[in-house]
Amino acid sequence: MVNPQLETFVCAADKGSFAKAAESLFISPTAVMKQINALEHHLGLKLFNRTPQGVCLTAGGEIIYRDAKFLFDYSKRSIENAKQAMNSCDTTFCVGTSLLNPAKLFMDLWYQASCKFPDYKLHLVAFEDDHIGILSVISKLGTNLDFLVGVCDSKAWLSQCNMLPLGYYKKMCAVSREHPLARKKSLEISDLYGQTLMMVAEGDSGTNDFIRNDLQRNHPQIKIEDTPHFYDISVFNRCAETRKVLLTLECWQDVHPGLVTLPVNWDYRIPYGLLYPLNPSPDIQRFVDTVAIMTNQTIL
Repeated sequence: MVNPQLETFVCAADKGSFAKAAESLFISPTAVMKQINALEHHLGLKLFNRTPQGVCLTAGGEIIYRDAKFLFDYSKRSIENAKQAMNSCDTTFCVGTSLLNPAKLFMDLWYQASCKFPDYKLHLVAFEDDHIGILSVISKLGTNLDFLVGVCDSKAWLSQCNMLPLGYYKKMCAVSREHPLARKKSLEISDLYGQTLMMVAEGDSGTNDFIRNDLQRNHPQIKIEDTPHFYDISVFNRCAETRKVLLTLECWQDVHPGLVTLPVNWDYRIPYGLLYPLNPSPDIQRFVDTVAIMTNQTIL
């Protein structure tokens, strides 16, 4: 980061001799003289008084020497700070968080596993639950993000990341607070007869495709309306603004204040887990392995 001529100048000043500076720098005395001459020419200053006994700084040289020493020290501290910043980046796990994929579940895991990662810190990265852009977020695992905890049996998601299963969420139904079903404590499937049930379009989620096929085969009295493959707040808004029913999850009960989320007497559920890069770094993999042991889960 520092001009080599300036380093030679300081060395010559410290040694009081071009010959001794050359010996210290492992170059020839002629090379030292050429660098000093070039520096003096560049600055338009005489930096040394040459004598048979050696060299000594001129008044101008004293000022340049003092400031050069400051620059060397400043440069050294700058490099150290940069290395510390890089080390900080290397010892930070970046965790994604959003309305539908909050980081709380990761934090619960972290508090159990953090003793094995004493040098690591966490950095939360907020993102929007945009059904159009969510694949871009998932694809950034390994660059902008290291981990994400979310519901996932999406083929599109799992083509972009790995998942360590952590458990299952129950499928529930949400309705607007003005909907007649909102007065109930729980629902039977027959309560949905004559209703329009909003759920993700077919083709991406094995769980949701099974539910759709089961309802269509055994409960044709329920009309099914497609939503995008990945929910965002617009889907919840549409449910709140209509008399339709939304297939949702127990973990999303508080996502929209205008909705009431009700349990249903069925066995539908969907997996959730720890999402991490397809090609994880050694420390990311070590964290996943640690969580797998803690939770008695098998890494897919």
